Parts: sequence; structure tokens; C-alpha cells
Amino acid sequence: MPITATLELKFKPESVDAARDIFSRELKATRAFDGCLGVEVLVDAADPARWLLIEKWESEEHDAAYRTFRAGPGAITDLGPLLAGAPVLTKYTVEDSI
Repeated sequence: MPITATLELKFKPESVDAARDIFSRELKATRAFDGCLGVEVLVDAADPARWLLIEKWESEEHDAAYRTFRAGPGAITDLGPLLAGAPVLTKYTVEDSI
């Protein structure tokens, strides 16, 4: 079953340009990762340091493989210092009975 993951990020205001550079580079790997159906980046219109990434995956297994990749060899090590708080990851599935 497909899964949608949201990742909420809050950057230090002075780090937004650096974050854009990192994500321009790193989202290429995410979008090319096996099972990725797409990634959108939404930027808060009132606060450009607040982003919401919406990732769509073929399955929970594909998403889990991606998270393992990002926790290991694909870790984005230069991202941490740019953040103003901890990222928030939430996963959603489609409820067909509603």
C-alpha cells in the first residue's frame, strides 16, 4: 500500500539559503530512490525558514529502506547545524473506507 510521509523542518533564518543548496542536491537522490513516487517541498509563505516536505512512496518497505539509507551511507551530515529544532516525520496511509 502506498504511503505518504511528511517531514517538517524549521531552519535558522540565516541558514535558509544553505538549506536550499543542500536540498537541491540531496532531493535528486531521494527522487531517484527505489519506490519514490515523488517529493514536494512546501515553504511557509509567512516564514521561509519553515518547510514541509511531502514524500510519496510505493510502500512502507520502500520508505523504510530510504530511512535506513538516510540514517547510514546517505546521511545529510551538513543539515543538522542549519536546523532551529528537531525535524518531525509523520507517515500517512490512505483510508479507503471513508
